[in-house]
Amino acid sequence: MSKLWLGSGWKMNKTLTEAHIFAKSLKDYISGKDLDLNLFVVPPFTALHTVYEVLSDTPIKIGAQNMYWEDSGSFTGEISPVMIKESGATIVELGHSERRILFGETDEQVNQKVLSAIRHGLQPLICLGETKNEKESCLAEETVIRQISVALKNVPANAIPSIIIAYEPVWSIGNNGTAASPEYANKIHSLIRASIGRSYNVAMAENIPILYGGSVNLQNAVSFIEQPGIDGLFIGRASWEVSSFIQILKAVENSQS
Repeated sequence: MSKLWLGSGWKMNKTLTEAHIFAKSLKDYISGKDLDLNLFVVPPFTALHTVYEVLSDTPIKIGAQNMYWEDSGSFTGEISPVMIKESGATIVELGHSERRILFGETDEQVNQKVLSAIRHGLQPLICLGETKNEKESCLAEETVIRQISVALKNVPANAIPSIIIAYEPVWSIGNNGTAASPEYANKIHSLIRASIGRSYNVAMAENIPILYGGSVNLQNAVSFIEQPGIDGLFIGRASWEVSSFIQILKAVENSQS
């Protein structure tokens, strides 16, 4: 992987004013830097265009947190890929465990969204991860392989280079989450990559960035990216304050120098 990926997922947080302050502060930090990272932020829908307007002249990518697979129609409350593109986002996060658990999203629906994102030139950020029960029942490997296999069903080979994957074990997310060990995360990443390699080919699989997310913070960030199978980090609450996100960014930068 030529460059590490580092992303901040905001979930249902930040007003327009707060989003603007975050984006402006991040822009100021990277101004004049030769940024050797693929940096991205994933605001809520209401803040997408505001953040885009601040960051549009920077290399920082903007992502949306979800989308529906149809272009338009009678789907009250949903957001289409057309709307996401118009907002300035180029990435779309799909299949987060909160979407799956709280809103009943299925593997098959994730696949429909992945295919729609690709049709519209958006970069799918596919989230995978096992629950605590699945891990304790020795079903973690089976779960993530099923999730990635279904998510990529009917995805043409020429679209594979646009895919990003985030491995986020469900038990590692949220207030009571505990981070996976770097070694455990690396093992799961290797399994995901091998599964993709079997479906497509090894070279394609090697070039897909697989990020780790789940209780990432300043203290453990570098230990994850030191693992050979971890291509970056997708950070939640530890990145919600821009100062904290910048600290992690600095630590990652320093570890690469």
